[in-house]
Amino acid sequence: MSSNREHIGPHYDVIVIGGGPSGMMAAGTAAENGRRVLLLEKNKQLGKKLDITGGGRCNILHAEEDTRALLAHYGEAAKFLYSPFSQFAMQDARAFFEKRGVPIVVQARKRAFPASQKATDVTRALKEFVTKNGVTLHMGTRFVDFILNDEEHIVGVRTSKGSYSADSFVLATGGSAQAQQTGASSDAVSILRDLGHTVHDPSPNIVPLQVSEQWVKDISGVTLSFMKITFCDPSGNKKKRFSRTGKLLFTHFGLSGPLILNASHQVQQLLKNGSVRAFIDLYPDTEVNILRKRVLEEFNIHKNKELRNVLQEFVPKGMAPAVAAQFPESLLHMRVHSVSREARHALVDRMKAMPLTITGTMGLDWAVISDGGVDLTEVDTRTMRSKKKDNLFFTGDVLHINRPSGGFSLQLCWTTGYVAGKHV
Repeated sequence: MSSNREHIGPHYDVIVIGGGPSGMMAAGTAAENGRRVLLLEKNKQLGKKLDITGGGRCNILHAEEDTRALLAHYGEAAKFLYSPFSQFAMQDARAFFEKRGVPIVVQARKRAFPASQKATDVTRALKEFVTKNGVTLHMGTRFVDFILNDEEHIVGVRTSKGSYSADSFVLATGGSAQAQQTGASSDAVSILRDLGHTVHDPSPNIVPLQVSEQWVKDISGVTLSFMKITFCDPSGNKKKRFSRTGKLLFTHFGLSGPLILNASHQVQQLLKNGSVRAFIDLYPDTEVNILRKRVLEEFNIHKNKELRNVLQEFVPKGMAPAVAAQFPESLLHMRVHSVSREARHALVDRMKAMPLTITGTMGLDWAVISDGGVDLTEVDTRTMRSKKKDNLFFTGDVLHINRPSGGFSLQLCWTTGYVAGKHV
């Protein structure tokens, strides 16, 4: 942070710091409204992170038309977001992109993607929105700090390639959990503390989990398309116990996949009390008695085989080694016709509750997003203006907002970027 009387120039109406999704939306909207805009981006190209989001497919938004239902996914931040979403809702974001040649298709669980399944089409539309409205682009330019006058008013920015002045500033640098290859950082967010803002330290959100059991790592790469996992509070508080159902991926370090990523924030709250015990139900839609009958039928068919060679007949594909790891070798080598009723029931019970121990998350480097950033009580979300500096505006991941995967992060970028660009 610097306070300086030196000459700063050239001058713009608005300087947008960060050329990601929310930055491009803010810059293009401000320029469309007649502002002379400079967009600063530390990478050599705009939308570098956007190009790889969603595995290159880009989950562009969450197609929930009921705004109240949509905002419920943003947790405690929801009450701050009604005003910006009343100005630019999900339907507005969809219309924005379709008008610019990006038709959108809605898939399972209301996840929306460009019809081409190409994130680069979304980036292209935003780049055209920015350039056609006359935004000045300075690429490969790293933001260093704000320049304040003697009255502590922001008058400019210092960058790796010189200083620039403006009437207003939009901070759209993203959060801490950005892919390292995109060059994203949280440097600008830390500077906000010097401006008097409360900035929450980042915690990884939408992040894989570490597990101690070796059997989990031994089946790395196995995917279960529809499983249920229950997480238990280490302190024994049953009210904090919760379950999730969905797609699960076993990895060399533990667990990932949509089910895990979307539960990770809540799991982290449990991890504050120690390692978390969890139980995987391999058959969430099948009652115990029905599963017992199914297993008994397989036992009768393969009664002369060893148990270890029969497991694959009634456990999900790829899970036989994991189930086998739950039992002693003596039982696994036993002929099926010799397995006792009690042991058979124990096998079924274990398939309905495969135990494992979650020791932590994979941290910020693995997180899709982080929920650190500027406290929303210090932002006028009707305009996205700072309550500490009246010519500073915030967008996207700079804000302290928790949300799941499924298009919610990009929708936040479109809405906050538009509102900041409109009011800046």
